[in-house]
Amino acid sequence: MKIETLEGIILSETNYSESSKILNVLTKEYGLIGVISKGCRNIKSKLRSVSRKLIYGNIHVYYKKDGLSILISVDVINSFPKTSTDLEKISYASYLLDLTKQVIRQNDSSEIYNLLKDTLLKIEEGFSPLILTNILELKFLDYLGVRPNIDNCGICGNTKNIVSLSADSGGYVCLNCQTNEPKTSEKVIKMIRMYYYVEIKNITKLDVSEEVSKAINKFLDDYYDRYTGLYLKTKNFIKQVQKISA
Repeated sequence: MKIETLEGIILSETNYSESSKILNVLTKEYGLIGVISKGCRNIKSKLRSVSRKLIYGNIHVYYKKDGLSILISVDVINSFPKTSTDLEKISYASYLLDLTKQVIRQNDSSEIYNLLKDTLLKIEEGFSPLILTNILELKFLDYLGVRPNIDNCGICGNTKNIVSLSADSGGYVCLNCQTNEPKTSEKVIKMIRMYYYVEIKNITKLDVSEEVSKAINKFLDDYYDRYTGLYLKTKNFIKQVQKISA
């Protein structure tokens, strides 16, 4: 095995033996890899503080292509302290780590790494975790192969007179094709396209009303349930946190 330095984000951690952990790390260079952090659960271990999920840094490892790499050290770029100490933010961040792990297993595009990194950094900066989560969820649907129709009517292809956003109909529905779908506000119809096309790293302002945000979130929840087959415990935790905060 050779020593390599990889830029990465720790997505998850699992205890291994009496004192070690196995880390799932999404790296810029090789995608998702497994890394063993030997002895990191010992109190005096130099790896203890950096062998946990939501650590983003330059990770030095004995790299093994087919198998577990061995962690040497981590130069932390961002440990997301504001996110980690805020119940709402950490609930969304944990969900995004889990979601990314599922998406990268179905599509190993290098862009997935950048999308996750940029989203986590924006949450840490203080932007709405709900809106950022929805933006990333929408973009991830491309990589899952089930992108909704948000450029034209999903039934007839019409680009005009869009009156509804429906998970059951796969996205936009025009006036001619509308049957049982309730009408959707024009703001929601326009904003979801903005969610999809915005560059996350370039976001400097998120001016979205609570009503519009909730409507888009409801659509994406329904869409994921209907088309992706992904059911994550961390998503349910977000809903529990929302009930507490309500």
